[in-house]
Amino acid sequence: MTTQQDYIGKWAVILGGSSGLGLATAQKLAKEGMHICIVHRSRRSVLAVFEEAMKEMKLSGVQVIAFNTDALNAEKRTQVVSELLEIVGTSQVKSLIHSVARGNLKPLYSEEGTVLSNDDFMRTVDAMAISLYDWVSAFAKANLFSPDARVIAFTSEGSRKAWKQYGAVAVAKAALESITRSIALEFAPVHIKANCIQAGVTDTESLRLIPGSDVMKEKSIERNPYGRLTLPEDVANAVYLLCRDEASWINGAVVPVDGGDHIR
Repeated sequence: MTTQQDYIGKWAVILGGSSGLGLATAQKLAKEGMHICIVHRSRRSVLAVFEEAMKEMKLSGVQVIAFNTDALNAEKRTQVVSELLEIVGTSQVKSLIHSVARGNLKPLYSEEGTVLSNDDFMRTVDAMAISLYDWVSAFAKANLFSPDARVIAFTSEGSRKAWKQYGAVAVAKAALESITRSIALEFAPVHIKANCIQAGVTDTESLRLIPGSDVMKEKSIERNPYGRLTLPEDVANAVYLLCRDEASWINGAVVPVDGGDHIR
């Protein structure tokens, strides 16, 4: 087992970390002493806010770098891995966090509008599930992971519950959980732990894109034992805990972080 000092000064790489759960996670880990690399795909209209957040993270005395590129493009991924090796060196990435939210929200059935196609399903699953394996495999081959590294992906109750116009994303989340379990098993020889965090209903930009999200938020508040939504900071705190040395025996799990939403 590594010491806690080995955690401080190591790198966390967040895929999709320019807003929402990913950004909150980056901010938490930076505050706790980890260097941060964010791979994101952001519009110019939101870049100013993200760049300000990066400046604030640097005030913690850590390094913060970002790649505004397509995390789903194989050539771009290879380029990021190569540049990251030059910047941080081998065996320095303590955690890889998957927060990619790029799914199709068309319905399965509609008498008037368009519905999900086979291609819609495939693109969503590739973006929100298979890409996790692509990045883990690329990092492992490049020897970027530090000993006892942690891979963490964000899932939702939609992986097992049916929500309207969430069909493609639901399939992707179920696949993400399955891929995470397989990573936990098959990357064990190189000492990687892999887990999913099942975040509760969180008022993020991604949630607001889901049709009926206002109703989802109302129902979540009603059933939550504490009467509130999950905050991005709640999820970021859980990521931090799973990255600590004391969590080294948690592997292949789906951890609810919802204040008890799932028990009602």
